[in-house]
Amino acid sequence: MKQEFQKILEKQHYGIVGNHSGVKLCHWMRQSLLYNRECYKQSFYGIKSHRCLQMTPSLIQCNHMCLFCWRHQGFTEKEFNVIDEPEYILDKSIETQKKLITGFKGDKRCDKKKWEEANKPNMLACSLSGEPTLYTKLGEFFEICHKRGITTFLVSNGTNPKALEKLDPLPKQLYISIVAPNKEVYKKLCSPLISDGWEKIIQTLELLPSLDTRTVIRHTLVEGWNMNSDYIKEYTSLDDKASPLFIEAKGYVFVGYSRKRMTISNMPSHNNIRNFGDELAKNLSYELTMERPDSRVVLLSKEVKTERFDK
Repeated sequence: MKQEFQKILEKQHYGIVGNHSGVKLCHWMRQSLLYNRECYKQSFYGIKSHRCLQMTPSLIQCNHMCLFCWRHQGFTEKEFNVIDEPEYILDKSIETQKKLITGFKGDKRCDKKKWEEANKPNMLACSLSGEPTLYTKLGEFFEICHKRGITTFLVSNGTNPKALEKLDPLPKQLYISIVAPNKEVYKKLCSPLISDGWEKIIQTLELLPSLDTRTVIRHTLVEGWNMNSDYIKEYTSLDDKASPLFIEAKGYVFVGYSRKRMTISNMPSHNNIRNFGDELAKNLSYELTMERPDSRVVLLSKEVKTERFDK
């Protein structure tokens, strides 16, 4: 990684791990430790916010330059010059997270029991930046995590179906981000660096029903771009191909570098998110089972009850 890029990331409070990985404390880690507020993923799926390690093995490698992305995109790459070993990445990521949360212990508001638990993460969100499936040893990485009793969530943009098909083991929960109803919107909103990104996303959606893990389709909704009611039928068709256990409809947030490309008017209200989710659920015969207005997100489920990781 170039020194200039590393300085940018460190200024944004990323912990750099090896040649291409990174860790950053989630907003909800702080909220959980200091104010006993939980992430929507804790509400929906039962993971513990303060025990979650938010990281990526592909800090500067991505094949999209999405307009709504809050990350710095000036160093986007599609390939790795050096490949770090999975066990090294996990060990160093945990070590880096411990350093990042050190200061919380001295804060009077900090729940000391939670802080002790936070030093022993049992949940890993492989989603922080870049496209994680570009890391060729991702299956080995998840295997090590699972052997250590760490639950894994993977968020992918869906442009690497061959990697997902070969991934062994699979993460405990697989998110595919579908942020456009059709190819035209996809090319404008995601600014793909590959020519066949949309076709690969369709392949991923068709692959999803055969994967033996919990699957989630996440629709990041941007007002004025991808949540027109006219798009519901197209989203319905895409989601029907994937037949995921869950669907998240989540609002874009006007933060980070996305402010250079978007305006605050592109941030939908929770009411609009809920209306979108309601309409999509009816078209798919799913049920809107949960919502978190503070995160502008609703959860659609195939089943009335959602299986939780804390049960």
